[in-house]
Amino acid sequence: MDRNSTIGLVLIGLIITVFSVMNQPSEAKIKAAQKREATPSQKADQKNKPSTNKSNTRSNAPSAASQVVQKGELSVIENKELRIELNSKGGQLAGVYLKSYKNYKDFAAQKDNALCLFEDGDAQNQLVLSTPKGKIYTKDYLFDLVKRNKKMAVFEAKFNEGTIRQTYQLPNDGHDLSYKIEVTDNKGFILENTVLNWAADFKKTERLFSEQRRVSTICFDQAESGLDYLSETSSESAQAEENINWVAFKQSYFSAILHPSNPFPKKGTKFYIESFKEGHPQAWTHLKGYHATMALDFQNNQASFNWFFGPNDYEVLKSYDSGYDDILNFGWGLFRWINIYAVQPIFNLLLQNGMAIGWAILVLTLILKTILMPVQWKMFVSSVKMRILKPEIDELNAKYAKQEDAMKKQMEMMTLYRESGASPLAGCVPMLIQMPILLAVFRFFPAAFELRQQGFLWANDLSSFDSILDFGFHIPVYGDHISLFTLLMAGTTLAYTYMNSGNMQQPQQPGMPDMRIIMYIFPFMMIFFFNNYSAGLSYYYFISTLLSIVMMLLIKYFFVNEDKLKAKMAERKANNAANPKVKKKSKFQERLEEMQRQQQEMLKNRKK
Repeated sequence: MDRNSTIGLVLIGLIITVFSVMNQPSEAKIKAAQKREATPSQKADQKNKPSTNKSNTRSNAPSAASQVVQKGELSVIENKELRIELNSKGGQLAGVYLKSYKNYKDFAAQKDNALCLFEDGDAQNQLVLSTPKGKIYTKDYLFDLVKRNKKMAVFEAKFNEGTIRQTYQLPNDGHDLSYKIEVTDNKGFILENTVLNWAADFKKTERLFSEQRRVSTICFDQAESGLDYLSETSSESAQAEENINWVAFKQSYFSAILHPSNPFPKKGTKFYIESFKEGHPQAWTHLKGYHATMALDFQNNQASFNWFFGPNDYEVLKSYDSGYDDILNFGWGLFRWINIYAVQPIFNLLLQNGMAIGWAILVLTLILKTILMPVQWKMFVSSVKMRILKPEIDELNAKYAKQEDAMKKQMEMMTLYRESGASPLAGCVPMLIQMPILLAVFRFFPAAFELRQQGFLWANDLSSFDSILDFGFHIPVYGDHISLFTLLMAGTTLAYTYMNSGNMQQPQQPGMPDMRIIMYIFPFMMIFFFNNYSAGLSYYYFISTLLSIVMMLLIKYFFVNEDKLKAKMAERKANNAANPKVKKKSKFQERLEEMQRQQQEMLKNRKK
């Protein structure tokens, strides 16, 4: 390679390195920070932290009859799937626990604790009620627990302007929580100006903290435009431009979705996602701060909602028939369609038949590679044809070595390709057909809930990295461990590159990079890029590349006879040479000849 190419590759490497360092903190750093955050005094501060709501939390309504309190009492309701903690201060939803799931720490330690989305002190849902004298913020007031059983709790608070009743109720099983707000004896509440402030700071639940945080955000379904969401990488706020059907506080594998009976009116509805930077007291224990202010549409002095607290499982979300599954990051456009209508159904069918997760990925890969086998066949035949023509191409390169002969050389090469039945683009087009599937799968496995805490071979959790050796220290860009599936993936990619390197031609123009060197660098870059990625994704790419190698060898030794193909190409070339009028020139070749003629005239004029 020349100097410019080398500099270009070095710059690309530096950009990737800087990006990785900035976006992925080390596990060692995370563990150290977690120890600092886990001190009893900090936990106490966390419980008594200021409200995450940005609005003024003091009531401007001195006529309010209910008592302003600093602390309330917790009550618990539960069913087979959920344990819900409720706080009498504000009659608020305080904590949510998913009984069927564990966070990674408990999973690794084999502890049977319910997964906590957020606990008391991490969340609030308060009403902001307008009165002629000002506003009342219900989170400041003590609500009476007037009715309670195992699955239901009713809170009431009496004000001079009326009575506020909040009812929480669980079904026998499932991930739904019914929430109803009622205003009785209304003497001064201006309900059309009432808003609901919902905020929560989700706790860390996965091993890949950086990846879990990277895909966490607020999603909201607009009445006309459909799904929209805030930034996944930085703090952002947004004002609703349409009525909102539902709001989702989303992280990598679990979400909380609030769905009103009547859409939230756009006026007064807004959202804010807060990224916790280094130095924030929750930087290493919580994902992000979620904030939503939603205008309410009261009907007969009532507003009803359904809360979903559960997994980002495609089948579960799809069953609600409300577009919840749109929050899954399966990619956009064509890539999402491939995942939803091809990859996901096949994968689910395999799992429903009792197949282990690792074998299901293997069979899925076999199915996809079988579908793409005609494409790979076409690519291989094209590469063989180009290899057969290589000596003649080298002769043309030597014959037209001068820059001013570039157009003439291109015309003769096109004639050579046409007469022999070969084309350099014949191998590119099949590759373009494969790319959507490769890119779709790149989004599918990190988002697939089915991989979460499922082991295979040496990997105990395919949704996380598979470490076969922990260093105890952090290597910049690479990490603090060795992922074996990543090494196997890079090794098979290197072998596949070597097998195809004979088909890559040396650059003929000065300054053009040598593609063979670039292709050899790529497998080594994958070691750094995928070391902290989902083991399921690395495992898929390893199997996929290995199958590509096997298919290439089978085609080469059992289905494509290179000598017969060479003879067939020579015969075709001879027939075309003997009958030049059989095939007329293509429009592209005619344009190329015209460009050559104009170029030659320009050269003649310069010499004059």
